[in-house]
Amino acid sequence: MDYNYYMRKAYEQALIAYDIDEVPIGCVIVYDGKIIGKGYNKRNSRGNSLSHAEIAAINEACEVMGDWRLEDCVLFVTVEPCPMCAGAIVQSRIKEVVFGTRNAKAGCGGSVLNILSCDGFNHQVEITEGIMKEECASLMRGFFKKKR
Repeated sequence: MDYNYYMRKAYEQALIAYDIDEVPIGCVIVYDGKIIGKGYNKRNSRGNSLSHAEIAAINEACEVMGDWRLEDCVLFVTVEPCPMCAGAIVQSRIKEVVFGTRNAKAGCGGSVLNILSCDGFNHQVEITEGIMKEECASLMRGFFKKKR
């Protein structure tokens, strides 16, 4: 699987969020070489704290698969998932999460907590990090610099 290709697709979703003044996080979910779910942050435009990139992508992927279980899927996201998204990833049984850059304040793939691979849960998610790390981190820094 070409991790750089799919992270580039997630990054393209993050750019959509950036263009509409949302925190630039993008996500795609891949099954059998095809993107079956995608999303970008829409919290501000929707006024809904649940409108994260990963949640949108999981919703779309579940519709495509016709099931809540996404067992053989890989989720690519530009920034390490937050607690809510990490929980949703575990609950949907996603096989692997690939993220670009860490989230020092809310990351739950190892930065603050590791919900994705917690032994206490009945499902653990493989984690690969650092794909397009600098591009993903730079996009986030640029967004918040513009806000300040």
